[in-house]
Amino acid sequence: MLSVGLTGGIGSGKSTVASRLVALGAVLVDADRIAREVVAAGSEGLARIVEAFGPEVVGADGELDRPRMAAVVFADPAARDRLNAIVHPLVRAGSAAQVAAAPADAIVVQDVPLLVEGGMGAGFALVVVVHADEEVRVERLVGSRGMAEDDARARIRAQASDAQRRAAADVLLDNSGSAADLHARVDALWTGRLVPFRDNLVAGRPAVGAAGAAGDEDDAAAAARLLARVRAAVGDSGDVGPAVSPAGDGVVELRVRLTDPAAPALAEAFARRGFVPDGDGGWASADPGLPARVRTSGRAG
Repeated sequence: MLSVGLTGGIGSGKSTVASRLVALGAVLVDADRIAREVVAAGSEGLARIVEAFGPEVVGADGELDRPRMAAVVFADPAARDRLNAIVHPLVRAGSAAQVAAAPADAIVVQDVPLLVEGGMGAGFALVVVVHADEEVRVERLVGSRGMAEDDARARIRAQASDAQRRAAADVLLDNSGSAADLHARVDALWTGRLVPFRDNLVAGRPAVGAAGAAGDEDDAAAAARLLARVRAAVGDSGDVGPAVSPAGDGVVELRVRLTDPAAPALAEAFARRGFVPDGDGGWASADPGLPARVRTSGRAG
């Protein structure tokens, strides 16, 4: 399957993108929904939150009082870390279960609000970031959610910056315009990149063509994301060379020296990040937006 990470700041329109991708045929794994489920009334997650923060964070209906909980952790990083330490492992386990249940040829879109803040991009084959300018987002939050302007700006600025999100984005979807404009961009992404990427993975077929074929791309940032994915795939099984350089045919190339001759999980780890075996002991990207090769020395088992 193709594993896509979807993220964007509050008010960016990420949910609209997620809904459109589902309409096109994606399987959605919604981290926010799972986060609500794992702290529902009677859950282990809620019991652990009460133990950490006291019964006052539970409402009269037995559910987590989210506004009160948010007020506790918003301005207190230590409290936020305690809450995250409870909730995040439960969300990861729930997300993994839903991904495992998806069809083998699915395009699985994981909606992860804190993907950039959590440094999770290297775990996906592709990261899609929904972007809108701060003023547009503030207007949406004030108009549609009834937030005070100061609160809206504070929440936006407490999250990852636009520059951090751009660096993490394999695809940056601009949502500063109309819903129709956004739908058109999502449809083009689906037909022009996601479906061909998935089809290449299913067929075990490397992508071909010029690197950067997906459009306006920062080469250095793309190389950094590619390198991070390869390092995450290799883990303790090898050393990844620091240089990412053109191979002379428009395909980015990395070199890996394997230190673990067994490495039975390498193929699965590379597949999860969008790579297929290249028939020569290495791997090749199936992403039509950034063709790449991983050359190896040593033996992958």
